[in-house]
Amino acid sequence: MTTHTDNTTEQPPAAPDTRALSRRRLLRIGAGVVGGGALLGAATGGGMLAGWLPGGVTLKKALGMTGTDGTVPDVVPGPVRVEKVRSAARGGEVTMVTMLPPGAAASTNLPVCVMLHGRGNDAQGMVTLGVPQFLAAAVKGGVPPFAVVAVDGGDATYWHQQTAGGDDPQAMLREELPGWLHARQLPTPRAAMGISMGGSGALQYGIGRTQAGRNLDAVALLSPAVFRTWTDARTTGGYADETDWRAHEPTLRLEQLQAGTLGVWCGQEDPFCPAARQVARQARARVERFPDGEHTDGFWRRVMPDAVSLVGHALATA
Repeated sequence: MTTHTDNTTEQPPAAPDTRALSRRRLLRIGAGVVGGGALLGAATGGGMLAGWLPGGVTLKKALGMTGTDGTVPDVVPGPVRVEKVRSAARGGEVTMVTMLPPGAAASTNLPVCVMLHGRGNDAQGMVTLGVPQFLAAAVKGGVPPFAVVAVDGGDATYWHQQTAGGDDPQAMLREELPGWLHARQLPTPRAAMGISMGGSGALQYGIGRTQAGRNLDAVALLSPAVFRTWTDARTTGGYADETDWRAHEPTLRLEQLQAGTLGVWCGQEDPFCPAARQVARQARARVERFPDGEHTDGFWRRVMPDAVSLVGHALATA
């Protein structure tokens, strides 16, 4: 299966303490440290290694200590509908993918979670990631059923209005997506899940819904690509200038987010981890998980069952 990762084009803030070390030298250092007492760190899941060893993150990557890749569940997915819709907000056609649980039909009684993709990806990439199978497996395991809808948000828009070109992904989500769903017998989304760049989009969407007096019941963030400073954000090409960044960066207005349930997952070896921890802390996440892991499809597949479960139960109890 071809994977779609967005970390090949993303330029996240540099991870701390990543020295340029050869793999051979890393292995020599690792062997020496283990002999001198690093077994304690291994016994606690490797968490100590990146914290005190020079070049710790790089060493953990070289030693394969960034966690196992998740796999797509071996289950039959539910209905998946891929179609083109015309978006005035984005200035052209976009793809919309509707993913339902097995045995379910589009219904106004079936709650909806909108799923926002990462940089370099698109709505159909969520199918490749295995979301239909993760949804099917979750419902089979007892998670209350819901629909997942993905739409194209652009390559490096960071899901915000562009200063030129008439492209506004947030306006598409707020003003057009509900109508598209209602025409297909589905309700307005009550939850949002975002991966990488989509995590920024999900936060912006949640804040916008709060400002409109229609809070989301759940927000799930997987490795959210958010930036605590303009110095970090300016390298991405997602913002015209510092003014543009300040106008749209969700970490600058987390106090405005009101959501029933917030979950944040990010790997310790992901350069976005410090910012993700800030989001979890300031927005009072109910679930926050920061295991070993990088900014990859493998990590997102590993944590996807937890994220899908959080969304399903939140939608059922709201």
